[in-house]
Amino acid sequence: MTQKIKKKSLTSKKIIASPFSIYWDKKNYLFLILGFALLVIGYYLMSLGSWDSTESLIISPIILVVAYILIFPLSIFSGKKDSADKSKAEHS
Repeated sequence: MTQKIKKKSLTSKKIIASPFSIYWDKKNYLFLILGFALLVIGYYLMSLGSWDSTESLIISPIILVVAYILIFPLSIFSGKKDSADKSKAEHS
């Protein structure tokens, strides 16, 4: 009446692919890293000098705006091109 239970082997591990690999390419990750680097540089420049220095009031906000408004959306929205999209672009 007892049933034999098969034990799962511990050595057979499945490698789980990232869910972002469908949408994100190496280019997206590079833009994301660039965005974080610009954030660190921007906030570092903001901490330099007094509160009314050129770095704190002009250069740092420009770098931060570029990171938040340009680089991060670019890393998110520049997706992979499908083969169908490439064929449409070639025929146009």
